[in-house]
Amino acid sequence: MRSLHVRALFAALTVLAVGPASAQGDADSFLTRRMPYEAFDRLPAKHVAIGKTGFDIAFAPGVLDLLPSVIIEWIAASGRTVAAYYGRFPVDHVKVLVVPVDGAGVRSGTAFAHRGAAVRIVLGRAVTERQLADDWVVVHELVHLAFPSVAEEHHWIEEGLAVYVEPISRAQAGRLNVEQVWGDFVRFMPKGLPASNDQGLDHTPTWGRTYWGGAIFCLLADVQIRERTHNRLGLQDALRAIVAAGGNMEADWPLERALRTADSAIGSPVLEDLYDQMKATPVPVDLPQLWQRLGIELHGDSVLFDDSAPLAQLRRAITAARD
Repeated sequence: MRSLHVRALFAALTVLAVGPASAQGDADSFLTRRMPYEAFDRLPAKHVAIGKTGFDIAFAPGVLDLLPSVIIEWIAASGRTVAAYYGRFPVDHVKVLVVPVDGAGVRSGTAFAHRGAAVRIVLGRAVTERQLADDWVVVHELVHLAFPSVAEEHHWIEEGLAVYVEPISRAQAGRLNVEQVWGDFVRFMPKGLPASNDQGLDHTPTWGRTYWGGAIFCLLADVQIRERTHNRLGLQDALRAIVAAGGNMEADWPLERALRTADSAIGSPVLEDLYDQMKATPVPVDLPQLWQRLGIELHGDSVLFDDSAPLAQLRRAITAARD
């Protein structure tokens, strides 16, 4: 499950909190139901530096099959991936709480910013190194830290950006092949198209519109920015400008300020205009035509690229490694 932006839900979640865990046996339940800050007051943490950002990584009570050092390196690699995409890590300090639970795999993640940036990761005790290598959850959660907290009706931009940036940043870092990035976009972006009774992105808080509708917005913005700047700039440059201006999850901004900051960096009101079009209107998007222009063809499980397509250079630039 993709993460929930829970800053606005802090008061409600606090009501669910219980007293301190009385024994090892109920520690898992206690830590998974609360925000992670109190856990950091009582758990030892490993400090890792990613550029100028300090990561403090702590483990809730419980046993994992993998060594802590393997988990820590996986988290650090995800942090480096996000830092490379944005040109720096978006906050100066982040706390990461790893919570072991029954089962295997990376079970879920949640980003917080009530008392500073924090991420909680729920891991199956039998998680494997292969599952960590294939994981998208931690990068997705860390991307949330790279956008300011906005009003609840704009939740789609927070989740849409995380859905869009996560695979692209991993591809730029060499952690995900480009065919999978575009193949997943072709397969899943239709889930974000407006359905009947849609009232635009700000007023249709369904799962599809929140996550994949937000991702469609990001893709359209990326393509339009690159078309207007002759592929010199992209959405990545706009998002870097937001972070450079202090726009991270620890800051509360009106969405309009974030979009204006982004557009100022690219010299064109692409995001502001696109938001005006899509915020309260179910704008249809011809995704098949867009894939054709980008030179993406899906044949069963295979993805083929047509480098003679009109926007093929833009497609390649989106996933190309950046300085």
